[in-house]
Amino acid sequence: MSAPHTDVEQVEAANTTFYEALERGDFEELTSLWLTPADLGIDEEYHDPADAGVISCVHPGWPVLTGRGEVLRSYALIMANTEYIQFFLTDVHVSVTGDTALVNCTENILSGGPAPKDGEELGPLVGQLVVATNVFRRTAAGWKLWSHHASPVLTEAGEEDDEETPGNPS
Repeated sequence: MSAPHTDVEQVEAANTTFYEALERGDFEELTSLWLTPADLGIDEEYHDPADAGVISCVHPGWPVLTGRGEVLRSYALIMANTEYIQFFLTDVHVSVTGDTALVNCTENILSGGPAPKDGEELGPLVGQLVVATNVFRRTAAGWKLWSHHASPVLTEAGEEDDEETPGNPS
């Protein structure tokens, strides 16, 4: 693939890089992908970064996290407690207006916990379906994440049981 030329292609590449860093557990790269006050020309010594578009993140089932410290700490925790994770992105839609870009997508997630103590294999793999919105901001260093919001897609529990009992609401 050639280098991305349009804003949409650059944002798609930044979005892909974000998920690839998560898959590899590359905390340093993940950290570099998030917006910093310096990216906005803000001197943190004299200005509160919250005044200039603080970053935020909502993981499925978590409260809103704001600021680099909270957001990056959450990813460190996720990486430390996830042995394996893979994202299959579908329904990716990118829109760019000026220096802001919005990516909506479905995260089809396959993850596994630590291996059982007596084995060398991964723990059981679990699938999850999540919809996400990633907001990027253009900086001198390229497109950086400003906000990530992910919500689980609810499925009907006991679908197999429902087949046996027609009209049974979940």
